Amino acid sequence: MYIIFLMIAVSVTVAAAFLGAFLWAVRSGQYDDDYTPAVRMLFDNETNAKPAKSAKKETS
Repeated sequence: MYIIFLMIAVSVTVAAAFLGAFLWAVRSGQYDDDYTPAVRMLFDNETNAKPAKSAKKETS
């Protein structure tokens, strides 16, 4: 019977820790911009694109 009370106490502690971490993330601005990351891959950024390297042939 003691183990049940121990497991309940541990689970409530872990749940409170996750709730605290979630509230900290919300207050620090982690979820402010939820649209841009979803469409970032659709925009082609050509100014930072590097040209593909050509394969060098070995001459013997």
